[in-house]
Amino acid sequence: MIVEVIAVGTELLLGQIINTNLAHIGSRIADLGLDAHYQQTVGDNLDRMDTAITTALGRADAVIITGGIGPTQDDITREAICAATGRPMAFSDEYARALRERYATWGREMPESNLRQAEYPEGAELLPNPKGTAPGLALEHDGKLIFALPGVPPEMYLLLDDYVLPRIKAKAGIDEVLVSRVIRTWGKGESAVAEMLGDLYEASTNPSMAFLASNGEIKVRLTAKAPTAAEAETLIAPVQAEVEDRLGSLVFGADDDTIETILIDLAKERGWTVGTAESATGGLLAGRLTAAPGSSEVFRGSIVAYAPDLKRDLLGVDDVTIAAGVVSEKTALAMAQGARERLDVDVAVSVTGFAGPSGETPGTMIVAVATPEGARAQTLRLPGDRERVRTYTVTAGMHLLRLGLTGDWWGS
Repeated sequence: MIVEVIAVGTELLLGQIINTNLAHIGSRIADLGLDAHYQQTVGDNLDRMDTAITTALGRADAVIITGGIGPTQDDITREAICAATGRPMAFSDEYARALRERYATWGREMPESNLRQAEYPEGAELLPNPKGTAPGLALEHDGKLIFALPGVPPEMYLLLDDYVLPRIKAKAGIDEVLVSRVIRTWGKGESAVAEMLGDLYEASTNPSMAFLASNGEIKVRLTAKAPTAAEAETLIAPVQAEVEDRLGSLVFGADDDTIETILIDLAKERGWTVGTAESATGGLLAGRLTAAPGSSEVFRGSIVAYAPDLKRDLLGVDDVTIAAGVVSEKTALAMAQGARERLDVDVAVSVTGFAGPSGETPGTMIVAVATPEGARAQTLRLPGDRERVRTYTVTAGMHLLRLGLTGDWWGS
């Protein structure tokens, strides 16, 4: 079965919004073992949207459209589906009442333009959207499936999983299930991890193996197909064990684990509080840590000291150390130790360096971790522009903090 995805929105074409919906839907389609030959992005223009939908219906068995089903004048996906299928527009009095009741519950007056969301191509089913006011649409036309989903990612994800994919599976006659397990690693690049698992990759077809890079972390995804989830997990288990054995300490989690939640759990287990001292990353590390639920139980605070005199005044880095070079492992260690004292925490991680584009050695970043058991620093040489260097440094900082919390220290 062939599935085609159409993303609607002029803002996508102009690069004002990153089109994550296409990637997410493409991944979910692949997980089902379905074919996807084309993806389209089209602006908010009725004629071009009509052409895009008509073209997709001519070469695919199911079409998923995201965006353009809101209440404003440029939300014309409903009209485009009508044009492509030759159907008139209908109106749901029931949904209109539900909208009014929803706004009344919120204590707000509903703009009349919201009633556009009660319109639908004749014959379509309105799909409930508990996270928003725009319902999704499901329509079968000339044996083809057409779905229209909100462009807002959390709303789209929900309707995709609850309504769209089950119907596509039923239409395709898929009676098997796919189960994926994601092994999360840090410490080596994608190509190095792929080399370590090269023979497994070549030999394994069910489960299949894929390598995914994301902000310095490498994910190894194992996907198995079987009549039941339990049988699929049985197929995955020995391959997962072999992957984890080969990668060893590179593995830090699986599936929905994140480094932030892992760090919080580790700190709780040891009864340690955590703080940060940041220069070149300007508080990004603290931001990642505090974004995770439960961080308030272990994270006490951060000191952002960009200038050398602030490193001295706020963190207690002595003039001799600063004179020897602000970007040095000695300075990073002094920052971490200073943060432990100033913030009154058990563990501190510090960051200093030249993120670029200027400086003596752009892309040279140093992370240090100090715990009650010791302190260590590591110099990172990172490629890319300033934001890439800063992003990868934050990821590295969290993983080096993880090693300090576990006592597994790098290089030991």
